[in-house]
Amino acid sequence: MIRIGFGYDVHKLKEDESLVLGGVDIPHIKGTVAHSDGDVLIHAIIDALLGAANLRDIGYHFPDYSNEYKEIDSKILLQKTMELLKDKNYIIGNIDSTISMQKPKLKSFIPKMIEILAKIMETNINNISVKATTTERLGFEGREEGVSAYAVVLIRLITD
Repeated sequence: MIRIGFGYDVHKLKEDESLVLGGVDIPHIKGTVAHSDGDVLIHAIIDALLGAANLRDIGYHFPDYSNEYKEIDSKILLQKTMELLKDKNYIIGNIDSTISMQKPKLKSFIPKMIEILAKIMETNINNISVKATTTERLGFEGREEGVSAYAVVLIRLITD
């Protein structure tokens, strides 16, 4: 049995904050304003995985009002999400994701993002696609006010 999930996340950008995407620290004058580390890519992937497995959403499992998750590394949240999926006998089929922001250019960081994500999710790097786009200076991403990410996942149920 296969299942598909979709995830989306967005965070405001602000000067003198850190920018973490796909588990990679990105040098930039602006970073995300968030309860956790604000990694919109990992958050979108988590929501897609949870949705595919019918396990509610990221806010249900990791609420942003809980001090337990204050400034937490989103890679830890992804690992916890994978444990939830493993408990239900799901494995990753593939992931397709897109990060949307005007600056900085992300192309050189994408291979490292894929490597980190594949390791956490215990899947082959060929099962993970990460893309980056701008909005041609349109909308909040184009005005450099925020960053968003989208993810679609396919998971497979392993039966005995």
